[in-house]
Amino acid sequence: MNNELFENVDQYINDLFVNQDDVLTATEASIHEANIPPISISSNQGKFLQVLARLCHAKKILEIGTLAGYSTIWLARALPRDGQLITLEFDPKHADVAHTNIVRAGLDSIVDIRVGKALDTLPLIEAEGIAPFDMIFIDADKLPYTEYFQWALRLSRPGTLIVADNVIREGKVLDANSPDEMVQGVQRFNATLAKNSAVTATIIQTVGAKDHDGMALAIVN
Repeated sequence: MNNELFENVDQYINDLFVNQDDVLTATEASIHEANIPPISISSNQGKFLQVLARLCHAKKILEIGTLAGYSTIWLARALPRDGQLITLEFDPKHADVAHTNIVRAGLDSIVDIRVGKALDTLPLIEAEGIAPFDMIFIDADKLPYTEYFQWALRLSRPGTLIVADNVIREGKVLDANSPDEMVQGVQRFNATLAKNSAVTATIIQTVGAKDHDGMALAIVN
């Protein structure tokens, strides 16, 4: 693959459409400073998520996987003033960095960071009666992606948009015998998504600064 070309095209798109302001730049810097894995979405992908959130007129968003809050900020900026975004993060250190970034962005009034294992936190959210969400973004550990999707369905309504990142893994999903647990997780998720009659779904391949991957898009029927 011509990675240099993909990165150059990504930069071309960024120059045209992406406003990488001081808040987003500082958020990216915080990832390096805190020694957090550099696995956030790209700026162009952030803008794409923001467009999707606006398209579905989202007022309530659930994010599974906060990291340093980079994608959280992109999504929260798509919400109206009375909107709500709940984001789930397993690592307390990551959640602390994300909180600082979200406060800097002036979004702490609409963003609620929940710390803990997502599969433990999701039942609590259901019990609170916060659902249904208008949009759900899944970008966390890959092995339980299918379980995250099943929870996303429980917390949805007809018309809810569910987006899952990193579902192509540089084409490694084509290897039925892959020993990689992350690949196995998204393979199981992709197969489950394709067979689920509760949604209308597809996967788009993505290339660019984050190499070759893909996002799954599903609308609840």
